[in-house]
Amino acid sequence: MFMQRTVTCGELTAKDNNKTVILNGWVHRIRNHGAIYFINLRDRYGITQVVVDDDASKSLQKAASSLHNEYTIAVKGVVRKRPKNMINKDMKTGEVEVKAKSIEILGKCKVLPFQVDEKTNANENLRLQYRYIDLRSGSMQKHIALRHEVVRAMREYLYRENFYEIETPTLIRSTPEGARDFVVPSRLYPGKFYALPQSPQLMKQLLMVSGFDKYFQVARCYRDEDARGDRQLEFTQLDLEMSFVKRDDVLKLMEGMFGYVFKKTIGYKLPKKFRRIAYRDALNIYGSDKPDLRFGLELQAFKDEVLKSSFDAMKTLIGSKGDAKAIVVKKEHAEGMSRKVIEAYGDEAKAVGAKSILEKDKMFAYMKYANGEFLSGCAKYFNDIKDDVVKALNLEEGDLVMIVADKTWKGACNGAGVVRSSLGKNLGLIDESKFEFCWIIDFPLFAYNEEEQHWEAEHHMFSMPQERFLDTLESNPGEVLGDLYDLVLNGYEVASGSIRIHDTELQKRIFRICAYSDESAEKAFGFLLKAFEYGAPPHGGIAPGVDRIVMIMAGESSIKEVIAFPKNTFAVSPMDDSPSILDEKQLRELSLKIDVKE
Repeated sequence: MFMQRTVTCGELTAKDNNKTVILNGWVHRIRNHGAIYFINLRDRYGITQVVVDDDASKSLQKAASSLHNEYTIAVKGVVRKRPKNMINKDMKTGEVEVKAKSIEILGKCKVLPFQVDEKTNANENLRLQYRYIDLRSGSMQKHIALRHEVVRAMREYLYRENFYEIETPTLIRSTPEGARDFVVPSRLYPGKFYALPQSPQLMKQLLMVSGFDKYFQVARCYRDEDARGDRQLEFTQLDLEMSFVKRDDVLKLMEGMFGYVFKKTIGYKLPKKFRRIAYRDALNIYGSDKPDLRFGLELQAFKDEVLKSSFDAMKTLIGSKGDAKAIVVKKEHAEGMSRKVIEAYGDEAKAVGAKSILEKDKMFAYMKYANGEFLSGCAKYFNDIKDDVVKALNLEEGDLVMIVADKTWKGACNGAGVVRSSLGKNLGLIDESKFEFCWIIDFPLFAYNEEEQHWEAEHHMFSMPQERFLDTLESNPGEVLGDLYDLVLNGYEVASGSIRIHDTELQKRIFRICAYSDESAEKAFGFLLKAFEYGAPPHGGIAPGVDRIVMIMAGESSIKEVIAFPKNTFAVSPMDDSPSILDEKQLRELSLKIDVKE
């Protein structure tokens, strides 16, 4: 039996002076000052300094000399106050130290692949390979603790609002919901498969039909998507649904919940109501349906000025359906920008389809306003209408104008939005201490799939159209707005939801518009359609992403920093080497044969 702790490494204070205690933890640092050893002992609660004095027994001196970083040990000793000039104000336990009487080694540690510190500089794959070591770092301990507190606060708020926490199945039937399903072969029913849920969408709607009018769960979701960016194959969302509600009821609930969560966990006060921005306005003003509101640089309409100019190439590109957007960079930020730097912003716009000024579908141009005229870049095309441009953009001496034009309105908005976002980061315009929420509403219900030549749902096929469009669904799908809403925080979409369809015939109409025949819809979603025939209530919900919210609250830019055991960018776990190959016995039990094509 080992010496079991009587206190943690984060709780001792001057009030514990002369108390005999036992500590368990990891050796964070050890310093040998001749015959005196200073050991910083760490657990998840904090760090306590342990001292082996020069009057210690030979056996204790020997035990101390054998210690290395990250050994797990038990220490029995006496708490004593530090001299005033030795108090460490950066440690919770900095008023005291523990004079060791005995040390027991509980677990030895091999040579570390990287040092355990506040935050390591090791590369991502090495961190994930040794994630159990990486998780000991100060930053990861704080992030996982914050995640715990955020989820607990969410639960507290929803319990108070009379919600039931109900689990839904992890093994379900495969349904077409957007991304690919992860499928699980059935041993008992050869040739048949379960799927892991992309979200509990259909199950929570069935709970509404079942009479549980306020449901939530902290749900694990799975999407078999190609590796890209900062996505994970499995993620966590707060899944939530309510009956007999309209959009404003859901929005109000979320505003209250996030106000409670942010105040409780990080002491940040949010406004009682979040700003609401229509989807089209968000694109028009910020170039994105997930705008970062922590800085300005709003996009400005510039189509009329282009059409009045002598910039024939841009006028031809815009035509009747295209558009142009301008961003004005004020003098104090524009002065240090070289031609190379400015044109790099045009290159960034290419990430959303923008091409160079010589190409056909999108153009990037710029000019400076100085000494009462336009200089450099595309200046020669606009000096003839200089006064109109100055007035339209409210220009001042030294300002820089960046222009993005496209053959479509949305293309111009998106291209300019990328430029705006990059300028905000590079020019230091973002107030990193702020948390700016907003609702994006009035989304199109449908988007046209050019490749497959049919309409599909902008979010998913179970979202209610706004009532004024019910008579024109089939005749003009492109103009239909849905009862949809996204919650955006600091430029990230952190939640998405809608009021749902609860009428069988309306749901079938939506399926047909999205190229699902009645037969196909019955095969994929028959159980839902059948349920709607047995007294389905009006209902709606939302699903905030836990990983992304905690990431933003922690001041990180990757969700891997707030997930205990994430996959890497290539959807692989270097720690346990998954995905892995099944042996032949397992495959036979599942009636599977593997045909890997090169």
